[in-house]
Parts: sequence; C-alpha cells; structure tokens
Amino acid sequence: MKKGEEHSLEHGYKTRIKKCSETIERIRKEVGKIVIGQDGTTSSLIRALLCEGHVIVEGAPGTAKTLLIRTLAEASGAQSKRVQFTVDMLPTDILGITTYTPRKGFEIIKGPIFANFVVADEINRSPPKTQSALLEAMQERQVSIGRQTFALPRPFFVMATQNPIESSGVYPLPEAQIDRFLFKLLMDYPKIDDEEKIMENNITIMKFEDFNIKPVTSPREIIEMQKLTKKVYIDESIKKYILELVARTREKNFALGKYIDWGASPRASIGLFIASKAEALMNGRAFVIPEDVKNVAYEVIRHRLILNYKAVVEKVDSDKIIKELLNIVEVP
Repeated sequence: MKKGEEHSLEHGYKTRIKKCSETIERIRKEVGKIVIGQDGTTSSLIRALLCEGHVIVEGAPGTAKTLLIRTLAEASGAQSKRVQFTVDMLPTDILGITTYTPRKGFEIIKGPIFANFVVADEINRSPPKTQSALLEAMQERQVSIGRQTFALPRPFFVMATQNPIESSGVYPLPEAQIDRFLFKLLMDYPKIDDEEKIMENNITIMKFEDFNIKPVTSPREIIEMQKLTKKVYIDESIKKYILELVARTREKNFALGKYIDWGASPRASIGLFIASKAEALMNGRAFVIPEDVKNVAYEVIRHRLILNYKAVVEKVDSDKIIKELLNIVEVP
C-alpha cells in the first residue's frame, strides 16, 4: 500500500470515529429531554449497545428504568417492546407460538422478543423456565417456534430490570445466568435538583409524544457503529492489565479477597475487552487507554463476583472489592 493510500484510510477511519461520537452525543441529548438525572446509566446503555451486549438494571421502582430504554429506542429510530414478567408467564408468551386458524391453516405468531430493543421488566418475577427462554434467545440471537427457527432483528438489545426491594414471589436469577449479561447497572434515586425538574416534566402529567423525541440515528447506523467498536485498537499492555484484574479476583491475594467465594468468569475478561473499546469510541478515540478499562470495570465485574457469608455479615459488596482491585493492580 502506498503512503498516500495509507494516509487516506487513516483519515477515513478517524472521520468515522468522530462521526460516531457525535451521533452518540445527539442520542444522549434526546434521551435527556425526558429522562433527567440518569446520564451515567444512559451512557452505559449506549456503551452496551455498541458492544452488542445486554444489560440487567437494578433499581427501586419509579427511577425511570423502563422509560429510559423506551426513549433510547425512539432516539435510535428502532422498534421497542416491553414484557412485564409475572409468575404465570410461559416461554411462549415471549417467543411466540404456532397456531391453527380455520381456512388459513397453521401460522406463526411472533412474540414481543422480535424487536430491536426489549425491556424485560422485573425478570426475577418469572419462573426459571421463562427466564431461561429469554436468556437463550439473547445468547443465540434466534428463537425456535414450532419446527422453524427465526433470526432476531438487528440490532438486538435487551435491558432486564429487577426490583431489589421485594423478596416475596420472586425467582432470583442464578449466578450462571446473570453472568450472561454484559453489564449490571445500579440506578439510584435522582438528586434533589433533578427531582424538582422531574416533578414538572414527566409522563404522568404529560404524554410521551409531548417531549418530541426525534430519531437521530438508525438501526443500520447502529450496526455500523458496532462494527467500528470492534476495530478500536487495544495495546498488549492493556490486555495484560485486564487479565490481571480478573485473575486477582480468583487468586484472592489482597485484603478484601477473603470475601470472595468465586472470582470473575472469562466473560469478565471479554466484557472488559469490548466495553473498554466502546468507551474509547464514545470519547472519540480510536485506541483504548487504562482509564477506559477503569470506567467500565464496575458494571462488567460487579455481578460476576460471588461473595461469601462474611461479606454479607460485614456489609462488603462487590463494588468495594472492585475499588480495591483498581487501586492495587499496576496500571500500564
């Protein structure tokens, strides 16, 4: 390749990176019209979308979890559907069924999972069989209805929510299933100043349409951004940094390591690898820096650490352990 051609390719790549970060900023602004005080969660959802991953969100009722994903879908020009999980829900309620109609014969009725953005509301309310059906579809990105297999639309993004308050009538997800989510996000209450704005601007006293959320991108452009994310450069030293962070959770050779029963799985390494690339892209860079890994560490690792009874008694959570890890592991 000639020097001029190489320069042209590099310039084109940087232009695409810049355009992508500008699109992401426009999405943030559209979402911010209606979802106030959740900028961090919004950025994390966009980051997961770029990674082609799925997210589980834990937060108290009324913190705009469902509204956030609906608004994100609207700003992305994509189709969204919401599934309210209940104790009597069956897998077919999500995936779809084969039915027989007189004069028409057998036909497929597709379930709500056939959408670009799917909100799985209170996933821990449904029995394990139904939870597994959703998680399998997330992993395989296809579903079988009757004797036919159908590919799910692209992009395909699931945000599952769970209520941390109630323990009655719920079926907690096993750790092996939670591990399939790229991120676990914690949505907290908004600040007082933000809540004052929420009181005056919410979908209880206004219609969703009144906020005039405009699509600033498209499913096709999102797919291109996902491809671009994979091309972001990550140095060997940063790869080793990621592996060291994950390995220390298994070796437990640090102060808070005594509270870990099982360390992070290999999916944690994969998650840090791709999520740090998405973080770099969102900041307009074509390469990963250590700070990118630190910024995504909590949401990638927190649900992959299985803590022992001592941690429960002494009120040590995963985030405290991750904080110590980031302080003691040498940064390249």
